[in-house]
Amino acid sequence: MAGNANTRFNNVSLLSVASTLPSRVTTSEDLEARLAPAFSRLALPSRLLQRVAGVLERRNWAAGETSDDATVAAGQRALAEAGVDASEVGLLINTSVSRKHLEPSVAVRLHHGLGLPSSAINFDVANACLGFVSGMNLAANMIESGQIRYAIIVNGEDADDIQTNTIDRLLKQDSDRDGFMSEFASLTLGSGAAAAVLGRTDEHPAGHPILGGVTRAATQFHELCVGSVDGMFTDAKALLKGGLDLVVSAWKEASTEWDWSAMDLYVTHQVSSVHTNAIVKAAKLDRDRVPTTFPQYGNVGPASIPITLDEAQGSLKKGDRVLLMGVGSGLNTAMMELAW
Repeated sequence: MAGNANTRFNNVSLLSVASTLPSRVTTSEDLEARLAPAFSRLALPSRLLQRVAGVLERRNWAAGETSDDATVAAGQRALAEAGVDASEVGLLINTSVSRKHLEPSVAVRLHHGLGLPSSAINFDVANACLGFVSGMNLAANMIESGQIRYAIIVNGEDADDIQTNTIDRLLKQDSDRDGFMSEFASLTLGSGAAAAVLGRTDEHPAGHPILGGVTRAATQFHELCVGSVDGMFTDAKALLKGGLDLVVSAWKEASTEWDWSAMDLYVTHQVSSVHTNAIVKAAKLDRDRVPTTFPQYGNVGPASIPITLDEAQGSLKKGDRVLLMGVGSGLNTAMMELAW
């Protein structure tokens, strides 16, 4: 049966959001210079990443920087801004796509790094680029149920290995134009970290209530974007069409229960100019209310939404309405409303 899953919350607020960005900047010109032999052999036009994706540069971790340390730093800052002591946290959810090993969970290192108590539940949640919103939704339900008082949702992404492996493969003589384009999305990825703290609205009247939202699945498209540390392979045209159809279907059904036509800010997952423009057009959004970070940071996976919200929060005032929205490989879409 087709339809949305709806969730509403009465006593959960976002208390803070923070991000940590790598110090090393990698421009699209840098990547294309490394790929020059492939561009020449395949007769590809120059400035492809800039013109097609709108990605001018992205961040990568420099020597001495790691995604885990950066995630801990973002978490510490989020806790400090929320006025919540680490000893009070009852739940940590790591939502990263990046991971150096299958076990233990990435969450255990972050739990230790943040100095959380032994009573704090901790685990990883994976839902492609929707992971952070999925983590927020799960944490909000646990707070609403009374199981915990505070939760911290974290994410740290490291695009270095996947981009190095992709470039090495594309430089091989047997790679063709179709193969290049199937891996094009890997070249738009960037690194970064983010964290958010959630708590009870009645205990934090200055917080930002999470009102709820919808999710919708179209898992018949689970093979359109498949990635690992070795590379990410996409059917870009089919992925864009499937994603847009999914968003529009979810948006239309949600309109009977939610009034999202005139939000003050739409924080979308950052993929490219093509995807952003397509979503703006399909949902009839006010383009001036859709901030973008992909030109400078690329696609930072699940960290994209909290990084963009962190950068945009200075422009928000009490009473503003904010919609977090995105599409994740698989395909899934999610939309979550906050009252700033």
